[in-house]
Amino acid sequence: MQIGTVNIESKLVLAPMAGVTDQAFRTVCRRLGAGYTYTEMISSKALTFHDGKTRSLMALGPGESPAAVQIFGSDPVCMGEAAAIARDLCPAEILDINMGCPVGKIAGSGDGSALMRDPDKAARIVEACVKAAGKPVTVKIRKGWDMGSVNAPEFARTMEAAGASAIAVHGRTRTQMYAGKADWDIIRQVKEAVTVPVMANGDVFSAEDAVKLLKITGADAVMIGRGALGDPWLFRRAAAALAGDPIPEDPPMWDKLDVAMEQITLAAEFRTERVACLEARRHLSWYLHGFPGVSRYRETVTHLETLEDMRKVIRYMQLDLKQRSEEGGRFR
Repeated sequence: MQIGTVNIESKLVLAPMAGVTDQAFRTVCRRLGAGYTYTEMISSKALTFHDGKTRSLMALGPGESPAAVQIFGSDPVCMGEAAAIARDLCPAEILDINMGCPVGKIAGSGDGSALMRDPDKAARIVEACVKAAGKPVTVKIRKGWDMGSVNAPEFARTMEAAGASAIAVHGRTRTQMYAGKADWDIIRQVKEAVTVPVMANGDVFSAEDAVKLLKITGADAVMIGRGALGDPWLFRRAAAALAGDPIPEDPPMWDKLDVAMEQITLAAEFRTERVACLEARRHLSWYLHGFPGVSRYRETVTHLETLEDMRKVIRYMQLDLKQRSEEGGRFR
C-alpha cells in the first residue's frame, strides 16, 4: 500500500482508539504483526493551545514506523495550525484526520463523524491540512451519519479531490455507534469510488474475518480495532492467514499474562507508574475476557497501584491458571 510517498508493506493496521492505543499497546501489537499504527486521536484545539499532555500523545514507540498521527477538529484554520505543529513535533510519516468518531462529546461539537454531514467543510479541512502537514494526509470516515444519509462513497471522492492520500472506512453509521453489523459492502463501494488506497474497518475478530473482509471489499489493508483488545495475537494469526500459512496457536493464558505485564511495564516507562496501573485495570480485563473462572481476579486488580503489586498478582494468576489447567485439562 502506497500512501503518498510512504510505502506500507503490511496489510494489517491497528485502528486508532482513544484511551486505548497508547505507545505501550501499539508496541505490543506491532511486535505481534501490526504493520501500521496510529496515535490516539489528538485535539487540534489542544495542540494549538500548547497543551503538554496533548502533545505527549504524539510520541511514538521505539521503531514505530510507518505510523500516522491522528488529529480531530472542525475548524479548517485550527486544523491547519495543528497539522503544522504535528509536522514539527511528531516523527510520524502520515497525518490522519478523524472524521469517524461517533462519541457524543466529539460529534456533538461538530468534530469526528459530524463532518460527514458537511462535505464542503470537511474538504476545506483536508485542503488546509495538506497545505500545512508536509506529509501525506489521510482521512478516517464512517458509512455515513445515519441510514438516511449514507454517503461514504461520495464523501470519499470529495476527500480525495481535496488532497487525501488514503481513506479508512468503518462500515457503520454514526448513529449505530458499534452496534449491529458492519457493512462491508459500503467499503467495497468506497474502494470502487476512489483511486487512493482504502483501509477496511469493522468486525474483524478472527484471522478468517480479515481474509474475508479484504476479499469482499477489495481494500488495500484491513484495520483492526476492538478485535485486538486483549488479543494482540490476532495480528499474528491474521498475517498467517493472509499469507496462506497455517494459523499459529495462541499461547496459553498464563503466557499471555506475560505480554499483559510487558504492556503495563512499557506504559509506566512511556508515562507514569500510576497511570499505567490505572489503565491496566481495563487492559487486564480485556486480556482475561472469556476465560472461565477469572472474574474473581478483576476485583483484586482494581485496587492495585504499583507495578510490584501488579507483578505479584499476575504471578499468582499464572500459577493458579496453570494448576487449574493441569488438573482439568481444559484451561488455555
